[in-house]
Amino acid sequence: MRFRPCIDIHNGTVKQIVGGSLKDEGDQARTNFASDLDAAWYARQYRKDGLKGGHIILLNPETSPYYKETKRQALEALRAYPGGMQIGGGITPYNAEEYLKAGATHVIVTSYVFRDGKMDQERLKELVHVVGTEHLVLDLSCRKKDGDYYVVTDRWQKFTEVCVNAEILDELSAQCDEFLIHGVDVEGKASGVEKDLVRLLAEWGKRSMTYAGGIGSLEELQEFADLSRGKLDYTIGSALDLFGGTIPYRKIVEESRI
Repeated sequence: MRFRPCIDIHNGTVKQIVGGSLKDEGDQARTNFASDLDAAWYARQYRKDGLKGGHIILLNPETSPYYKETKRQALEALRAYPGGMQIGGGITPYNAEEYLKAGATHVIVTSYVFRDGKMDQERLKELVHVVGTEHLVLDLSCRKKDGDYYVVTDRWQKFTEVCVNAEILDELSAQCDEFLIHGVDVEGKASGVEKDLVRLLAEWGKRSMTYAGGIGSLEELQEFADLSRGKLDYTIGSALDLFGGTIPYRKIVEESRI
């Protein structure tokens, strides 16, 4: 079980937002924290602390007037920690190589593959052809509906038909290197993890996976460790003191070195 740090960039600023609140119209989001420091500062800090495999996420679409600055920040962060971080947010076969050349180890993809409520196999094959499975992370951001978890897209607003279960994880694991799993309903709320989701992922456990969502205290981190049996990596955003929360970043770093 490893800690995977994050850098979320919205409107050209490093932020932590409430999951599911992001809207392209007006570039709005409920913000938990906005940093005075740039993305490269965080990347240098993670590099200094030896934290690998974290993710940088661009939260503005290309149509946003803030996109250019958000992308600039992301590229500067990659250059500050080459070979240390992954990147996601609007990734397509047409821009993926730019980020890999800038220093990303992997590109993270959701909406390009999961669209119109379904999984587009042709688009997935296209991405694999361009970047290779070894550089691809599939983001299965999901929400619960009728007792099951389904992949959601379009700023986590739209449900797809894709149910996150052992069968779909088996199918997709042959076409990617890792999974990033967001428990969207608890993302950014520091209200506890999606217990059923964590158990499901740990039970499958055949591929490297990073869980995001709801870890708001050291006690909840321990609960996550128990539920996942140490099989899942994790990220913490808003609850970390690095982003205005109460969980000591330094303690997480120290424990990640054990």
